[in-house]
Amino acid sequence: MKKIALISTICLLIDQLSKLILEHIYHLNQTTTIIPSFFAFTYVKNEGAAWSILAGNQVFLILISITSIFLLYHFFIKNKKTNMIENISYGLLFGGIFGNLIDRIIRGYVVDFFDFTIFNYHFPVFNIADICIVIGVLLLMIQIWKGETHENRSRQKPQTNGSISDGNIGYK
Repeated sequence: MKKIALISTICLLIDQLSKLILEHIYHLNQTTTIIPSFFAFTYVKNEGAAWSILAGNQVFLILISITSIFLLYHFFIKNKKTNMIENISYGLLFGGIFGNLIDRIIRGYVVDFFDFTIFNYHFPVFNIADICIVIGVLLLMIQIWKGETHENRSRQKPQTNGSISDGNIGYK
C-alpha cells in the first residue's frame, strides 16, 4: 500500500502543480500552439466529466469520485497482495481521481489544458489527472487479461500423471 500511496502522491502533485502554473500563466481559453494542427496548450474550465458530459453536476461528480476511490480500495486493494504493475495502476488511478476531485471541490471545475487534433478530429482537452486515470485503467485491463489468459491456459492442460488430483485413482 505504501508504493501505491507514493505513486498516487507523485501523480497528484504533478497534476496540481501543472494546473496552478497554467492558471497563473494563461487566461481562460488562451491557446499556445506547440505543433500546428496537432498539439497546443489551451486553458479551459471543464465543469463536467469527459467530453463535458454531466456539466453543471459537480455534487454528483464529486460523489462518483469519492465512491470510485472507496470501491477501488475496498474491492481491489484492501488485504490483497499486489504486484508491481498493479501498484502502478492503482497509484495512477488514485492520483488521477484525487487530482480531478480536488479541482471539483476547490475550484468548482476541472482545469484542462492538453489540446490535440488528430486526423482533423479535435479531442476534448484533458489534463495530467486524466492521463493517469487512462493509463491506470489500461494497465489494469492488461493485468486482468494476462491473468485470465494464464488461468485459461492452465485449465486447458490435461493432467496425465495418474494422480488422485485428476480423478484417476489407478484402477480401471
